[in-house]
Amino acid sequence: MSKRYKDLVAAAISAKELAYAPYSKFRVGAAILAKDGRISTGCNIESSSYGLTICAERTAIFKAYSEGIREFTAIAVVSDDPEFTPPCGACRQVLIDLAGDMDFVMANAKNKLKVLRLKSLLPLAFTSKNLNRIR
Repeated sequence: MSKRYKDLVAAAISAKELAYAPYSKFRVGAAILAKDGRISTGCNIESSSYGLTICAERTAIFKAYSEGIREFTAIAVVSDDPEFTPPCGACRQVLIDLAGDMDFVMANAKNKLKVLRLKSLLPLAFTSKNLNRIR
């Protein structure tokens, strides 16, 4: 695995330590890599009304967007789970909308890495192209 992805995973691990998960106890950290090399991180933040909870992946990309970053090459996601933690459906949709296809790097608690393309996690994605075809 490339040093760049190992650094990205390390940033996601640091972000995971900041997670606020008093209800589920499921801490997640994410780090998204911009084309220019900048890394934005995020963690999950829970609310007692679960629907208002935000995942680490969305926190990271929203943070990047709020700082003017618009082009990405990869995102890393980690949790305390001994298996890999894939993104939820909402995160898949937000990531494909705001970042397009990129590498999705998962690291488990055993320090193993798995890299997939985001499009493989959301086949037949609904995107702005669908909206533009009817205008």
